[in-house]
Amino acid sequence: MKITVVGAGYVGLVTAACLAEVGNQVLVVDQDQTRVLLLQAGGIPIYEPGLEECVRRNREAGRLRFAHSMAQGVQQAELLFIAVGTPAQEDGSADLQHVLAVAQQIGRHLDGFLVVVNKSTVPVGTAAAVSEAIASALRRRGRSGSPFAVVSNPEFLKEGAAMEDFTRPDRIVIGLPAGAEGARARLLLSRLYEPFNRHHQRTVWMDVCSAELTKYAANAMLATRISFMNEIAALADRVGADIDSVRRGIGADSRIGHGFLYAGTGYGGSCFPKDIRALVQTAASHGLPMRIAPSRSVIAGLLARGAQVCAHDPVALDEARRALQQDLESAQLDLGQLRWCERPEQALQQADALLILTEWKCFQNPDFARLRALLRQPLILDGRNLYDPQLLEQHGLAYLGIGRRNRLGVARLQQARGKQRQQQGVAALL
Repeated sequence: MKITVVGAGYVGLVTAACLAEVGNQVLVVDQDQTRVLLLQAGGIPIYEPGLEECVRRNREAGRLRFAHSMAQGVQQAELLFIAVGTPAQEDGSADLQHVLAVAQQIGRHLDGFLVVVNKSTVPVGTAAAVSEAIASALRRRGRSGSPFAVVSNPEFLKEGAAMEDFTRPDRIVIGLPAGAEGARARLLLSRLYEPFNRHHQRTVWMDVCSAELTKYAANAMLATRISFMNEIAALADRVGADIDSVRRGIGADSRIGHGFLYAGTGYGGSCFPKDIRALVQTAASHGLPMRIAPSRSVIAGLLARGAQVCAHDPVALDEARRALQQDLESAQLDLGQLRWCERPEQALQQADALLILTEWKCFQNPDFARLRALLRQPLILDGRNLYDPQLLEQHGLAYLGIGRRNRLGVARLQQARGKQRQQQGVAALL
């Protein structure tokens, strides 16, 4: 089939590569000419395991191409996927300007029947807005009778496992419009997703509004599970329980399951905070309050308290530097307190504590003796519960996880609380 994907970001590239991999002719269109040239030259602007090899393989086979022209993208396609960004606005609602801009360009160039697939994460009602934008552009051309269908096909990709999630999905959610155009769209989408339904039927058909809400509801449920476990972890700390044991105990219940029950520093990433805010805003616009909130920025919180932070990430360092710089500047925090380290040893050198906020495999089994030697104080604050508290105690490392700790960690915590009470007493005397 002839497919166009508009947007060469995370969702767009994964979608394009996986559809090309099963034999489709896929054209990726992006307004960023620099990004298009990078992709045409064999580069890739994002990191996702397996994606670079898949893009290269299908580009060399001629099944995957990249272009800057929307006219070319619209005119060559049977199905066109919109996979552009929907960043959060100040009030938390999703910014649809990029989605609607693509819709207007579709209307300017549309000549025959086309299925327009919303792959971007968008609030309920977006398909109707996209349909109206296309229809308005067609009317201006005197082509108001041209048929098209706008479909909702939300993505459910986990960072780090996106290729596997796309090719072996739990479900494929497709929301169709009513009428003859919806029936034509269903035939084309059934054919498109046939390779991913070979062993059993994974497609869940529904109306467009239900599909749009399904995406937000799924992310809200996962974020709620994480937040719930963090509350239980806080209680585990108070009563002396181990949250990992609790997790295994409740996860064994088939009604609950093990997924997204890991306590940590809170949910983050590029999707959960943005999508939860958009869901809350959507509900508020319909007069319904919803009380789910995203996690706080740990680095910004540390800097606000006067800490010197040395940060390292094995893959996302450049993106983290860009995003955090914007956050810190808007919060008027001192950027001089934050240093970026290319190697983990640089971040550990003479640090008073190691704070772990990510789960990269290279962090999961370190040389603890070496780690202790590099730290000024043998203290690990594990925001992802990667390590065994008792093993670290054998290495002389104080460990404070989320709902998990060893005796050295408890002693350090009691010492810190004692100092805090003493400082509060001095402050009261002054």
